Amino acid sequence: MHVCIDVSPTAQKHAGLGRYAGEIARALAEDKDDIELSLFYNRQGEAQLPNYLSHIPHQSVNIGNKPWRMGVLLSQLLRWPMDKTFGARDIFHATNHLLAHFSTARTVFTLHDLIFLRYPEYHKLYNRWYLTLAMPIYLRAADVIITPSECSKQDAIAYYGLPESKIKVIYEAPAPYFKRASNAAELEHVRQKYNLPPKYILHVATIEPRKNLSRLLDVFKALLADWPDLKLVLIGKKGWLYEPFFQKLQAMGLQELVIFPGYIDEADLPACYEMAEVFVFPSLYEGFGLPPLEAMACGTPVVSSNSSSLPEAIGEAGIMVEPTDTAALTVAIQRVLNNTTLQADLKQRSLAQAQKFSWTKAATELKTVYESLCP
Repeated sequence: MHVCIDVSPTAQKHAGLGRYAGEIARALAEDKDDIELSLFYNRQGEAQLPNYLSHIPHQSVNIGNKPWRMGVLLSQLLRWPMDKTFGARDIFHATNHLLAHFSTARTVFTLHDLIFLRYPEYHKLYNRWYLTLAMPIYLRAADVIITPSECSKQDAIAYYGLPESKIKVIYEAPAPYFKRASNAAELEHVRQKYNLPPKYILHVATIEPRKNLSRLLDVFKALLADWPDLKLVLIGKKGWLYEPFFQKLQAMGLQELVIFPGYIDEADLPACYEMAEVFVFPSLYEGFGLPPLEAMACGTPVVSSNSSSLPEAIGEAGIMVEPTDTAALTVAIQRVLNNTTLQADLKQRSLAQAQKFSWTKAATELKTVYESLCP
């Protein structure tokens, strides 16, 4: 059975979608007996496959992202097959919210979330327009739809009236290297490499409005009254509509206390999680919410929003509060910082919760889906 996966988000270094596509490709590549795997990506800009995928057969195009998206949509509207362009024979797995028309290959479409419908004000106009037009076409065309959470599945049913039988929930997972460091020297090396402060709370994600980071600034300022040496470390590149956040950061005079370490090597990210006093994730909406689970795999206490899919990932292993309740977020973090017993309890529960998720398990479930389409 030949399976082609679109790993464009991975090659283009997109955060959540990139991690997803790369990890399922990595896990499926290990099944050499039943799956003949190939990859596709748009090498627009400086996109390239990471080393761990470069040995897998692949095809690519070099087309601007906007023209490429329109071309894929036109292939559906005109019933113009693109099997050869992607190198797809039996199964094509779309991971990037794009699905061309195929004449032979059966199709699997991962619907990560419907944020553009739930929070349209947090998307750029072009993106909102494109997804509003194209998403129902892609979802109807797909043979099977994968969602990373029950929350995203229910959104798909509610907004598009899709039959429940067409949608399969397959949870994401932390990559295998998200684990506690073997020694303190390893942690200290990473601290010095990125000039990380001795005591910090951490957030990892693209900087965009739904991450609720402006509210996190209010929370952080309140914490400084009791912990004046505390810093806030934000790992993640600028996404879109981020200007109000940086304007607020300047207005509050927190420029020296909020740390942006820039690009972090993937191998160093687990240490960044582990050294944090608390990982804070006040997001308004997530299709799955991988960063809290990565933090838990490193034994870091998590304070998170209780919105959307996050309870599915976090379970009873973290403290969850309403994302719009600034006081509740502040109190939750204070509880962790003040209580070493609670810290130890959250660390143990976090490690146990993270063990419930794995990309190997996800790959096994995906393989079952592929086999149902290509018996």
